[in-house]
Amino acid sequence: MTDQLRNGYDVVVAGGGAAGLNGAMMLARSRRSVVVIDAGAPRNAPAKGVHGLLGREDMPPAELLERGRAEVRGYGGHVVTGEIATSARDGDGFVVTLADGRSVRARRLLVTTGLVDVLPAIPGLRERWGRDVLHCPYCHGWEVRDQAIGVLATSPMSVHQALLFRQLSADVTYFTHMSAGPDEEQAEQLEARGVRVVTGTVAALDVADDRLVGVRLADGTVIPRTALSVGPWMEARAGFLSGLGLGAVEHASGLGEHIPADPTGRTEADGVWVAGNVTDLAAQVGAAAAGGAVAGASINADLIAEETRRAVAALRHSFSGKSEARVAELVLGDRRHGL
Repeated sequence: MTDQLRNGYDVVVAGGGAAGLNGAMMLARSRRSVVVIDAGAPRNAPAKGVHGLLGREDMPPAELLERGRAEVRGYGGHVVTGEIATSARDGDGFVVTLADGRSVRARRLLVTTGLVDVLPAIPGLRERWGRDVLHCPYCHGWEVRDQAIGVLATSPMSVHQALLFRQLSADVTYFTHMSAGPDEEQAEQLEARGVRVVTGTVAALDVADDRLVGVRLADGTVIPRTALSVGPWMEARAGFLSGLGLGAVEHASGLGEHIPADPTGRTEADGVWVAGNVTDLAAQVGAAAAGGAVAGASINADLIAEETRRAVAALRHSFSGKSEARVAELVLGDRRHGL
């Protein structure tokens, strides 16, 4: 089910994942008019189940989102399929234009479009992503416990990843690939924990019967592995914000880029909030949903403050006008009575 766009809303939510839907629900429950514009390309689509989310453990991601959409609609919110192409200022609000030419106006904008995982150009890697090629031990680690796990060095956090996966299996191999390899302290840590270090460039993955069975080096050596951890470069899906003077910057971790924001999700662009992976690279589903709730509440409070200022101004104007009329009436009355 897809709702029709109206002319304008209090809030347009860009992105229909956990952060966007939870933010929209908070706003809709506060009787705000809200629309979620969802491109339908969630980052966790390849995963079989959501993990680390209390009460929803192992639920398929698509089912979780469908429930979320139904809950938003249940409070009067709209969910529209589409991809946002541009955003721009429009008076004291925004106009958001979709790739198909539709446009919608909003007083505030909540961006929850997430990020894209950019993987190394190794044959077979993308096809196995979210299955037996994975990145997060908290999202997927239990499912590969006690297996032969490989960790591909791709980021400043790769040694840390290897130590995390060592908690889950005694058979962990660290592939230096195209990196400089672990430094002296890191090498000592890996050795102490029994993590084997393999040098050389990884050329491809070996797959049999639709399962990962090994990691092939450029010299032809195959290291048997049934799971491989890869830390991708993470790119924020935020190009459409350029019209508002807002863009992604490199995260302090060196793992990717994000849109900076304060703890409530408010960005440096007035009227624009962010939540989920577009600002927090490490957020799992639960944290993303929580971020959306915080941002939604902050937006509602901001709208209330604006509406209250306007109401006070109107009251003062009305009071001033009535007072002048009353004074005029009294003066005219006095004159009529010769006073």
